[in-house]
Amino acid sequence: MAVTSGQPQPWPIPRSAYIHVPFCRHRCGYCNFSVVADRDDLITRFLDAIDNELSILDRPSIDTLFLGGGTPTHLPIDALQELMRILHRRFRFSEDIEFSSEANPEDITEEKLCVLADAGVNRISLGVQSFDDQKLSTLQRGHSGDSAQRIIEQVTEVIANVSIDLIFAAPGESLETWQRDVATALALPIQHLSTYALTFEKGTLFWNQLQRGDLQPAGESLELEMYELVRSVAPAAGMTHYEISSFATPTHRCRHNIAYWEGSGWYAAGPGAARFVNGRREVNHRSTTAYLRRMETGQSPTAESELVTPQQAARERAAFGIRRIDGIDLADLAQQTGVNMLTLLADAIEQCEREDLIVRNGDHIRLTERGILFADTVASRFLA
Repeated sequence: MAVTSGQPQPWPIPRSAYIHVPFCRHRCGYCNFSVVADRDDLITRFLDAIDNELSILDRPSIDTLFLGGGTPTHLPIDALQELMRILHRRFRFSEDIEFSSEANPEDITEEKLCVLADAGVNRISLGVQSFDDQKLSTLQRGHSGDSAQRIIEQVTEVIANVSIDLIFAAPGESLETWQRDVATALALPIQHLSTYALTFEKGTLFWNQLQRGDLQPAGESLELEMYELVRSVAPAAGMTHYEISSFATPTHRCRHNIAYWEGSGWYAAGPGAARFVNGRREVNHRSTTAYLRRMETGQSPTAESELVTPQQAARERAAFGIRRIDGIDLADLAQQTGVNMLTLLADAIEQCEREDLIVRNGDHIRLTERGILFADTVASRFLA
C-alpha cells in the first residue's frame, strides 16, 4: 500500500511570525533558551539586525505574531517603541490578529503596557512560574508571589487577554504548594494557563547542580499527581484542557501555537529563532553576538537548514496534533499533506492502541486518559 495518497500539497503561505528578543535581567538556573543577561549594550544593534533580517520579506500579511524571549518587556521604552515600529513596517496585520508578547512580572510598568497596547499587542504571556516565594527563590525568579498577583491584575486593566506559565515538580515542592499555585492562578482574571514540569536541560546551572547532587528532582509519581491535580480542577474555573500543557477559556486558545501544531508555516527572526517557510526549516545562530556579527557583515544568520519532505511534515503534524486533547483526523491530514497517514503510521498506531495510549474511531484518533500521561511516547513513535 502506497504511503502517498495523492499529489503532494503545496506548502501554505505562512500567516504567523515569531520574533525572538534575547534580553533578560538574569538567566534562571533552569533556562536553556537563547538569552543574554546584562548585555543591554547590544539592544540598538539587535533592533537594526531584526529590521535587516525582516527586510527580505515582502511585507506579508499575518494573523498571529508572537514576541518571545528572553523578555521582550525588558527593553527600555524607546527600544520597545522602535521594535513595534519595525514590526508594523515589515508586516501587514490582519484585522483580528492575535499579537502576543511574553513578559516577566518584574519588567511590567504602566508605560510599557501602554506602548504594547498602542502597538496592537492584545495578548500577554506572563512568566509567573509560581506564587510561592520559597519556590520562586528555588527557581531563581525575581518577583514575589504577591507582586505577581498584583501585576496580573494591572495587566488585565490594559490588555485583557492574559496567559500565565506555571512550573511544577520543582526541587523541594510539595503537592500542597502546587495546589495553592493552581488555586491562586485560577482565581485570577486570566484567560490561558500553561503548566510545565521542571526539566533539567544539559548545559544549565540546574543540570550541573543535579549532577553534583545539590538538587533533587521531584519523583515521577509526585509529578504525575501534580499534573492530574491541575487537570482535575481547571474545568471548574472555565479552563478547557486543549493541549497537553495548555488550558484556556473557550475563546482564548493560543492561535499562534495552533499554527505551529498544524504545520501552517511561520516566519521568524532573531537569535535562535526557527522558521518554517515553503517546506524549509531554518534555525538562526543561538548566540546573540554571532547573530549580530553575521547580520552586520552581510552573512546569513541561519545556522541550520533542512528541506522537510511531505512524509516528514505529515509525521510532525501527527506528533504535534496528537498532543491536542481533541486528537487528529487522519483523513483530513492525508488530504492536506498528500500522504496516506494510515499507512505511514500503521505500526505506531497499532502499538499505541495495544498499550491503551490512543483510541481510534474511524479516521479519528486521540489520546486515552492513560495516553495523556505518556503523550511524549506517542509523539515520538509518530515521528520515528
